[in-house]
Parts: sequence; structure tokens; C-alpha cells
Amino acid sequence: MSDKPLWAPSREAISQSAMSKFMEFLVETDNAELEGYEDLEQYALAAPERFWAALWDFCDVIGDKGGRLIDNAGAMPGARFFPDARLNFAENLLRGDGAGDAIVFRGEDKVARRMSWDELVALTSRLEQVCEAAGVTAGERVAAMLPNMPESIAAMLATASLGGIFSSCSPDFGVRGVLDRFGQIEPKVLIACDGYWYNGKRIEIADKLAEIVAELPSVEAVIIVPYLGIADDVATGLPRAGASLDDAIASFKPRALSFTPRGFNDPLYILFSSGTTGVPKCIVHSVGGTLMKHLQEQRLHSDIRAGDRVFYFTTMGWMMWNWVASALSCRATLLLYDGSPFHPDGNALFDYAQAEGMTLFGASAKYIDAVRNAGLRPRDSHDLSSVRLIASTGSPLAPESFDFVYDAIKPDVHLASISGGTDIIGCFVLGNPMKPVWRGEIQGTALGLAVDVWSDDGAPCPPGVKGELVCTRPFPSMPVMFWNDPEDAKYRAAYFERFPGVWCHGDFAEWTEHGGMIIHGRSDATLNPGGVRIGTAEIYAQVEKLPEIAEALAIGQDWQGDVRIVLFVRLAEGAVLDDGLTQRIKQEIRHGASPRHVPARVVAVADIPRTKSGKITELAVRDVVHGREVKNIEALANPEALELYRDLAELRA
Repeated sequence: MSDKPLWAPSREAISQSAMSKFMEFLVETDNAELEGYEDLEQYALAAPERFWAALWDFCDVIGDKGGRLIDNAGAMPGARFFPDARLNFAENLLRGDGAGDAIVFRGEDKVARRMSWDELVALTSRLEQVCEAAGVTAGERVAAMLPNMPESIAAMLATASLGGIFSSCSPDFGVRGVLDRFGQIEPKVLIACDGYWYNGKRIEIADKLAEIVAELPSVEAVIIVPYLGIADDVATGLPRAGASLDDAIASFKPRALSFTPRGFNDPLYILFSSGTTGVPKCIVHSVGGTLMKHLQEQRLHSDIRAGDRVFYFTTMGWMMWNWVASALSCRATLLLYDGSPFHPDGNALFDYAQAEGMTLFGASAKYIDAVRNAGLRPRDSHDLSSVRLIASTGSPLAPESFDFVYDAIKPDVHLASISGGTDIIGCFVLGNPMKPVWRGEIQGTALGLAVDVWSDDGAPCPPGVKGELVCTRPFPSMPVMFWNDPEDAKYRAAYFERFPGVWCHGDFAEWTEHGGMIIHGRSDATLNPGGVRIGTAEIYAQVEKLPEIAEALAIGQDWQGDVRIVLFVRLAEGAVLDDGLTQRIKQEIRHGASPRHVPARVVAVADIPRTKSGKITELAVRDVVHGREVKNIEALANPEALELYRDLAELRA
């Protein structure tokens, strides 16, 4: 481990950060004794109700905070923050006005648009009236099947303004995948596109959309957003209640938005689990919990400021879309992109960053890996001087990817590996503008969240010892409930079965000597050869150093009364998996991880299955290898890849 950080903030940068200003605010308003960041951490944990109330005031949340700050403070689940509060989510996001950019949009190289704050408010108002006319009131659901485009943001804001509940997926989902999600929540309005672009290909979805609408009897209005220019034709071909966006809003003029007051703990979003082990869980997040969690992460941990230009590569099927939408509350401009990040070539997103003065560049660890494997050096080809923060999530960011960012992208950038998920619509561990960045480490925990690493018997693990990522105290963005789970049985089983009264997240993690954290992958995908738990990310970090390996996937295969590790590799172009490469793979893993991590078999495959949000699916491959049914193939972006694993002779040897 290096004894020198890859990056450290200057004193001036620390003093100018919102985190530092928040500390000053606490000293002035609450007489808090804060000498440094560690004091702030302890303050947030010791007095969570005061911490979250102070954050409300510091961020000028619009609404009535109420008299009570928390009910059932020790209950998990069961605690309720700000039980008397009244606020509207959309009102807190629509902070800007005028002709300045609220949203900039690029749809590959096919579409480029800008939407001002005034235009965003006007479109939101007209969509709000369309939804109201269709019967959307507080608690009713609106579902969207859209690209990551300006209309998706306006649709969410319109729903939230009325007090409705918004849910979304990306248009590349199949019929069954959409119905498995939206069929459970019975939306009153469906907003969809007429098609989309991906990797330069024009993809129409009219037939798929007609099947979906036919199977959603709750839907009373379908709005088709034009992207390919055939919205009228798609609307006409629907079995019922279809209209193009232009026709739907034609009779409604912009007016003042409703901003219906809602309770802090009333539902705002329904998000979905990946669904790779069954029908997706419908995870309900609250108005206030979502807003406060995103303000904590964006204003404090990400230091997003008014006028910043915020980008995260995402689709509407991933919670990072919901996260980036909230950056409007910081009066930041959203930079949206839809399509392949490598079309027309690997410079697409860096071109965008340079052209728009991007300040936050967010992507997945796999994207950074792909840029490295493509041999790109953006710092040599692009002006990225505006970028202050590069954020990475979706899977653990390997130490070599930290090196690559600082060597080939930007040497003076704050690199934040972050981790949390759909379950909390945010992060447990993430970046910190007041702390240094150490190679291969997430900087620390989210303020106000009592995050720890526990052993199997529930004891805290010291630095360097791997265990379960847990959170021992309540926090505002815990789900309100799961939809159609009246006794909270599924909710409790998902997070509180392992350690009663303590959130067990399902990540395999360890503390570092710097107070940071390393995530070693999902604990339900950990390997157990000889009874020793091994994180798959530890294997990937070593094998993907080799130029011959494009990516890898490891599973534990039941074998002769034990478990053996099988490593699948997708080879780089021109590479061949011969005895020499196999031995180098094993040697790299043995040297960089441990002898216990060395796979018993190394198998070359043409493709590796992954979810719609880009995460590789060890569990699905493990089920196929063991002859078990994969419960929800619709959750996969490339389900055909599973067939490559079904009858591999190497797995029987």
C-alpha cells in the first residue's frame, strides 16, 4: 500500500468547500465544537436529528420542517425523520429561472438540445396539467419508459409537483421486463418514447410498446415523446389512449405549478431491484428522505455549486438517474447523454465534457476500465480543466483504474469511488472534498450514516479484515416500504434478517488504515472455497491488469463436496487462451491477491452477461452452470450470453 495519497485538497479548496462552510454554520447556529472533519462525523452520529435539521436549514429547503425531528429514533426499520414536515420535491428542484441552461442533452451524435430554466418550468407545467387531466393526484403513479432526455426530467417534476409517485425504466427493456416492473405498481399514466439510438443504430419500439400498453389496464393515458420523429405513428398504433407529446400538451398553456405539499415520509419514487433472482422488488423512497440524502451527497460530499455542470452516464433504469436529477436543487445544469458512450468513438463523453465545461464527470468503473483498455489518454487530447470531480460507481474501482485516472485523464482531479445503491437511493460510502484520495480506496462514509463492517457473528471488524457492510442506526433515505408488501415481510428479510435491527447491505467490505473502505463485491456473490470467503472484485482487479483480458467473471462451482473457483474471461481482440496465458492469469492472481483466489478452471467466453445498469451477473451465471433456472432473464441487457455457459465441457473436467 502506498504511503502517499494520489490527491489531496489544498487548504484553499477545503476552506471554499460547502463541507467547510457547513461546519462554520453548525458552530454559529448550534454552538458545535468542530475543529476538523472527524469532529463533524462524530457530531452527525451523536445527534442525527440535529444534524439533519441543520442540513435542512443550511440548504434552504423549501417547506415546513415541523416541530418533531424524529420519531422512534432507535427503531430500524420504523424510525421516521421529520414526521410533521410538509414539502414538495419538485419545488425544491426548480430553483432556477431565466434563459440559462437548466439541461443540455446529447443523444449520441444524432441529437443536441438545450433547455433553459424557463423552458423546463413551462414544459413541466404543461405535463403536470396532462397528468392532472388523466386523474393523477397525490399517491397516484406515473411510469416513464424514456431515454435520458429533458422530457424525462420534466415528467418526473410534473409528477412530483402533483404529489404523485414516479417510476421509470429505460426503453431497451423487453416487454416482460417492463411488465414485471410497471405491472406491479399500476400506473395511471405511461410516458414513453417512439424509439431511441444506440451505437449509431435507430431502434423503433412501437410493437413492443403496443404489447406493454395492452397488458397495463390501469393506464388511462399514454404520451409518446418524439425522439426518432415518429411519435404520431406510434401513438396511433397503440391499443388505447395514446397521444404524441405535442398533441397531449397542445391545449394546455404554462401556468404556476401546483407544488402540492407532501409529508416528509410520503412516497416519491418507486425504484426496482435488478430482478436477477426473481420478480424485481418495488422499493419505495420518500419525498424528504430522497431530497435530504441527495443534498447531503451533492452539496457536501460532491461540493456541487450553483452554476456547476453535472454529468453522470446513466439510463432511467438506474438510480443514478434519480440522483443526477436532484442536482437541479443545487442550481446546477444537468448534462444528459443517451446512447453508447463509445459512439462514434471512445472520445464521445470527453468531447462532451470539454464542450460544456463539465464540472462533475460521473461514470461506472467499467467505463473507466473500457477507456483504459481502448488505449485512450484524454488529458492529451482534451481540455478537462473544468472537471473538479470524477465519480465512479456500479462496481468497485480497481487500484489500477485509480492510477489510470490520475495518469491519463486528469492529474489534479478529485476522484471519488462511491457505493450504495437503489436500496437507499444514494451512498453509504463516497468521496469527501476535505480528505485525501488513496489508491484503491473509497474515501469514507456518508455523513450521518453509522456505517461499519461486521464479522459473521456481529462483531466490528478492524481495518484489513473483511466482513459485511452494515449500518447500525436509522437514516432518512431508508425505503418507506416495498410496494405490495403489507406486513413489511420482504422489506425486513431484505435488510434486517442477518442482524436484527441492523441494516445489512449485502456488500463484502473492509476498513483501511486511512479510515477509508474497500468494497470486494456483493456478499451473495462471494466465493467460499474451503470455507474461506473471497470477494470476486479481488480477482477481477488482478486478472484485468493483463492486456489480453477485456473483462472477467468468477463464480463458485459446487465440486466434489466443496466449492472451486471458475474464472470466465472475455479476451481482448486477437488474444488466445492457451496454457501460457492461463498460467499468467493464475500467477497474477496468486501474487496480487492470494493462493486461495487462484481459480481451478479458467474458461474463455465470447460475452459476459450483465444487467441493464452494466453490472456483471455472477449469480445468473452460477445458476446456469449448476443447471438452475435464472428467475428473471428480462433484467439482463444481453441474456443471450447465458447460453455460452450452459454446456461448457471445461466445467465438467
